[in-house]
Amino acid sequence: MKVITGGVTAPKGFQAVGVFAGIKKEKKDMAMIYSQAPAVSAGTFTTNVVKAAPVKWDKKLVAEVPSARAVVVNSGVANACTGEEGLACCRRTAEKAAKLLGISENEVLVASTGVIGRQLPMETIEKGVEIMVPMLADTPEAGTMAAEAIMTTDTVKKEVAVKLTLGGKTVTIGGMCKGSGMIHPNMCTMLSFVTTDADISKELLQKALSADIVDTYNMISVDGDTSTNDTVLLLANGQAENPKITEENEDYRAFCQALNVVNTTLAKKMAGDGEGATALFEVTVTGADTKENARILAKSVITSNLTKAAIFGHDANWGRILCALGYSGVNFDPEKVDLYFESAAGRLQIIRNGVDTGYSEEEATRILSEKEVTALADMHMGEASATAWGCDLTFDYVKINADYRS
Repeated sequence: MKVITGGVTAPKGFQAVGVFAGIKKEKKDMAMIYSQAPAVSAGTFTTNVVKAAPVKWDKKLVAEVPSARAVVVNSGVANACTGEEGLACCRRTAEKAAKLLGISENEVLVASTGVIGRQLPMETIEKGVEIMVPMLADTPEAGTMAAEAIMTTDTVKKEVAVKLTLGGKTVTIGGMCKGSGMIHPNMCTMLSFVTTDADISKELLQKALSADIVDTYNMISVDGDTSTNDTVLLLANGQAENPKITEENEDYRAFCQALNVVNTTLAKKMAGDGEGATALFEVTVTGADTKENARILAKSVITSNLTKAAIFGHDANWGRILCALGYSGVNFDPEKVDLYFESAAGRLQIIRNGVDTGYSEEEATRILSEKEVTALADMHMGEASATAWGCDLTFDYVKINADYRS
């Protein structure tokens, strides 16, 4: 397996585009992904009881329709809490794209991100679809345009692609995502779109995705808010012509490993680009008694506002981390915990058996001043481990969200 340059257009048979349609001011705000051949689809969606219209539309199509051909995404308006009119907007969008692409409306998935409660400006959306269809291309630049068009408060585009060999054929998986705020485990204001030219059954595609989000997208948090719109869509069009994956064999396991690289990379990009963030904050828990407890412990630390603020201040305030572990709900012996800070600047043990090691504050600050910082907690309970990703909490987070609508 090899990481390559590109995103959703890297696999064979996929085209994309991103344009300025007029939903937002002077920024790309609509994107489209198109598979030239029918693709099987898989999806995972928000756990929020309040689900946006596009989530309802996509959940139904992924579950009931054998193939998908296109995804239409808008940025600026979430189409959430919009009632029947919101669902009608999804249908109109799909109908418009289907007519221009010559496919069924049931093969068109939709996604939205932006302000909750506003109705979609459908004349603008339909005009955007008209603009995009003739511009679809399979170039890396077209994929990048799409990745830029789905951004809201994101500061950078987020895309990745990998190649691997399955059954003697080169298979590619590519992806793009957006996410910066309203990010919390169990899916978030996060949209992620992954494409692959692998030939794989719909059932195993869904199984691979559902299993993988547990340790990727569900292990990130920016602010503890689970969105109404989070969606991960995975399309596989079979154009690589590998022997079709219909059972959990070696090829399936290799595919899952490559999918994990794509999803982990995208998840970390979102966590590191949290609203106002200056650092990616990674927490790895080792020595837990179970995998689930390791996940709970790691997520408890990255969601601690006090810890996030300490990371922003480059302050090795380890008491906040031990405290967050303690209220996670997992039972452990605090007098057995070892804690380290690590970054490109070095590694330093902060506590041993739950007690301060007498470390150098200056060295700790130097380690915590990097763009990527890791806390490693060894619980000395067992063999299970898990990693979660978040970011620091800064003044700018409040500024961005104080006037998000205006």
